[in-house]
Amino acid sequence: MKDLKRSNSEIIEQTATYVQQQLKDAEAGHDWWHIQRVWNNTKQLLLHEEADELVCILTALLHDIADSKFHQGDEEIGPQKAGEFLRSLEVDAETISHVQQIIRNMSYKASLGTVNFHSKELEIVQDADRLDAIGAIGIARAFTYGGFKNRELYNPAIPPQVQQSKEAYKNSTAPTINHFYEKLLLLKDKMNTPTAKAMASERHAYMEGFLQQFYGEWRGDL
Repeated sequence: MKDLKRSNSEIIEQTATYVQQQLKDAEAGHDWWHIQRVWNNTKQLLLHEEADELVCILTALLHDIADSKFHQGDEEIGPQKAGEFLRSLEVDAETISHVQQIIRNMSYKASLGTVNFHSKELEIVQDADRLDAIGAIGIARAFTYGGFKNRELYNPAIPPQVQQSKEAYKNSTAPTINHFYEKLLLLKDKMNTPTAKAMASERHAYMEGFLQQFYGEWRGDL
């Protein structure tokens, strides 16, 4: 009798199709193209790191399937939705649990609270996601989300809050430029893998150059 169990490539293909459909109307900074970039980053990091490839790729694909900031702050809806879908593909329970644990613990806001889970796979997908939050793409995503939330570009009277609690970070309505100091410029030193550290360095420098240009234009010096 033919084995009806799906291959890893079939599971990945069906997951990608599902995520693309689910995120077709998502905010542009957290849409399918963000997922595809994180997927590509993950594959790049896996060329240099030993880890469970299926867990990494499934997590990269599903990590923003229901981002809490678009679901009234519910941090469990993402892992729950990911688990339901993977169970529908009859993925083994251990893999599903691992994917869910990474989704629960990989975000920047999660790192501001208590993190009780760690794995090499988390390191890789976290790096892949954080790489997409910095550099030219990171700048574009920051201002896209700021516009989505109708936030000011910059307000000199509202200084960045660089030592935020998890709740303060989640509830912030600060201008978009503040986000560079409250998160984006901090990510370079929070990368886990050597490959991501090297990639982050160039992207970080690009953001620093952007800010220098921004302030010069804001003042009318440039």
